[in-house]
Amino acid sequence: MTSARNAPSRLIATVDTLRLALAESSDLLGFTLGGTIDEETAAAAEADGVPRRFLDFCRLLNGVGCGPSVQLFSLREAEEHQFYCEPVVDSPLPLSPEKLYCVGMIQEAPVFLDRAGGEVLGAPEEGADWPDAERFDQLAPSVEAYFLERLATFDEYKRLALVDDELVEYDDWLKLLRRAGLAD
Repeated sequence: MTSARNAPSRLIATVDTLRLALAESSDLLGFTLGGTIDEETAAAAEADGVPRRFLDFCRLLNGVGCGPSVQLFSLREAEEHQFYCEPVVDSPLPLSPEKLYCVGMIQEAPVFLDRAGGEVLGAPEEGADWPDAERFDQLAPSVEAYFLERLATFDEYKRLALVDDELVEYDDWLKLLRRAGLAD
């Protein structure tokens, strides 16, 4: 089973449950759940400026591909998406690589980790027009909470991914949540 130092037991149990359900579901995409990163990789990434809070999550689950419109990046993917932290001309958002770290996407809008407080921030309702948002919304108090309360929760993920009732049966992430017993 999964283990990572300082990982809350609910997070470990949820990841283990999802991995088991995925292993028993040959009809679902296997790359939905990432693996883990080792201590050497985490130490090198931290030395390069990757926030420890994100690395702690990646030690347990290195990326989640919920579907085409909702992702929590792996370490490698996150490193490739840091351009979203750069200031955008005429955007009222406080974009700064020193303050934010891009950890995912929702509906073409980046999801950020606040480097100082550890909160997960974004403007997902804006979609591709996210730089025009007046402010970021706090999506969760931490990466772990974002995963548990937003991505691993059937109704909340369905809302974030804009999956209507007619398409629920076709969404692989929702199928996985059901098979893992994480749907109401």
